[in-house]
Amino acid sequence: MNYQIREMLPDDGTRVLEIFKQGIDGGNATFDKEVPSWETWDNKYFKVCRLILEDENGVVQGWAAIQPISARVCYKGVAEVSIYLDNSVHGKGFGEMLLHKLIEETEEHHFWTLQSGIFPENVASIKIHEKLGFRIIGRREKIAEMNGIWRDVILLERRTHKF
Repeated sequence: MNYQIREMLPDDGTRVLEIFKQGIDGGNATFDKEVPSWETWDNKYFKVCRLILEDENGVVQGWAAIQPISARVCYKGVAEVSIYLDNSVHGKGFGEMLLHKLIEETEEHHFWTLQSGIFPENVASIKIHEKLGFRIIGRREKIAEMNGIWRDVILLERRTHKF
């Protein structure tokens, strides 16, 4: 099966949110408990560096986007990474493909640091990030409660070497 990575379009919103819901339901992707409206999602993420993984039939199977970590101007080149895949394509290397392309896009847009917060149980995601140059910078222990359980988050970051 062939896949392509392309720019996210507004028409992709419904499918992006469906895949995000799978991440919520899976319990190891996000602290979010409800799917936001498309308007809320759209306002949360930068308008650049939004990617879609699409199969040969034109079905969106994954997405990647970045969001600001702060409104302060000094952090304009620092972003938090989000990557979500449809459950049916997990374990096929598409997360790595999306992250690799996202890194390229962010460097073209002059982002100098990418960061990710990943549940320690999401070993595959941590390994992909490390493979693509992210390093673990810490563990936030019991940072937030989820479904009655206090969860840790592994913090990773990647600095560009381009500037």
